[in-house]
Amino acid sequence: MKKYLEIACFNAPSALIAADAGADRIELCANRSVGGTTPLLSDLAAIKPQIKIPVMVMIRPRGGDFIYSSEEFVQMKEDMKRFRGLADGFVFGILKQEEGGEVVVDGERNEELVDLARPLPCTFHRAVDGTSDYQAAVREVARYGFRTVLTSGGIQGDVVGGYGNLPVFGEGEGELVIMPGGGVRRETLEVLGRETRCRWFHSSGIVGEGEVSTIGKNKGIQA
Repeated sequence: MKKYLEIACFNAPSALIAADAGADRIELCANRSVGGTTPLLSDLAAIKPQIKIPVMVMIRPRGGDFIYSSEEFVQMKEDMKRFRGLADGFVFGILKQEEGGEVVVDGERNEELVDLARPLPCTFHRAVDGTSDYQAAVREVARYGFRTVLTSGGIQGDVVGGYGNLPVFGEGEGELVIMPGGGVRRETLEVLGRETRCRWFHSSGIVGEGEVSTIGKNKGIQA
C-alpha cells in the first residue's frame, strides 16, 4: 500500500525544499516554536506558482490552547476568506471546556469553518490530542465534515508512543483519514507503516531548532 507524506512548512523556502524533495502535500503555517499559526498570505502566493502539490493552510490565530474567544473565532473566519482563493484546503481545530471541566470538540464552530471552506477539504489538527475523551473526539470530528485528522494518538508527545491508540474506523463510519504526526522521522515511519493501517503521515522534516526544512538532506524520510 502506497504511503504519502505531508510536510509542515513554516515559510516559503521550506515549502519549496519539501516539494523538491518529494513531499506529497504541504501544510503551510508559521511560528514553529508554538506548534504553528496562520501563515502569511504572501508566502502562499509566492509558492503556489512554483509547486504542483496541494498546499493546506493552517488557520490558528495564536499558540497555546485551542479554546478561542469570540474575537479570535472571527479572525479565523476572516483569515480563511483571505486564503480561499489560493489554498487547496485548511487545517484547524477548535475545542471548548464544558461546565464539568471536560475539554471537547467545539462542534458548532468547527462545522461553521468547514462549511465556510467548502468545497476545499479540511484537516482537524492535533487539538484532538488535548481532548478529555480522545476516541470519542475523533469520531465526532468525522461527523463535522473533516476529511483528515492529524494526531499523535491522544498523547502530548511523539506519535511512536501513541500509535497503539490510533482509531480504526469500521465499515459505515465514514471516510476520515487518520494521519499520524509528532516526531515522525525516517526510522519512525518504518514502524508506523508496519504497525498501522495509515496511508498518510505528517512531519516537519526539520532536524534541530530552526524553521527551515532539512528534508532535502534526508530524502529517505518518505515512505
